[in-house]
Amino acid sequence: MIRAMRWRFDPLSLVWAVALFLVLVLLATVGARWGWLRSFFGDVLAVVWVYFVFRTVIGARVLPLALAALGVGLAVELGQYLAAAWQLHIPNRALRIVLGSTADWWDVLAYVIGFAAVLAIESLRDAVVRAARPQASAP
Repeated sequence: MIRAMRWRFDPLSLVWAVALFLVLVLLATVGARWGWLRSFFGDVLAVVWVYFVFRTVIGARVLPLALAALGVGLAVELGQYLAAAWQLHIPNRALRIVLGSTADWWDVLAYVIGFAAVLAIESLRDAVVRAARPQASAP
C-alpha cells in the first residue's frame, strides 16, 4: 500500500536542514575562493538540504522526497539555461549567488550525486535502526 504524503513536523530533520544551511552559507561566503569544491560540493549539498527541508514538514517515503529535491535542483538548472537563452539577468547579487547564473552539466551531475547521497544516508540510517531493534527470540 502506498503511504500518502502528510503534513507533519520532524525536529531532527529541522536540525539537519539548519546545519546544512549553515554549511552552504559558509561555502558561499568563506569558500568563495575554493572554486570547484565550493561550486560542485555546494550543489551536492543543496539537494541534500532541500530533502531535509521537505522532510521537516512532509511525512512521506524517502524516494518521493528525494526525487522532489532532485527536481528542485533540476528546475533551478533549467531556469539558468532559459535565462541565458532569453538573455535575462537577475539584478539581485545575493539571489544570483543562491540560484547561480550559468547552466552547467556538472551541476546536473552534482544534483544526481546529492540525490544518491540522500538515498545512501537514509538506507544507512534504516539499517542502523533495524540493527538496534531487539530481536524476538524463539522460546
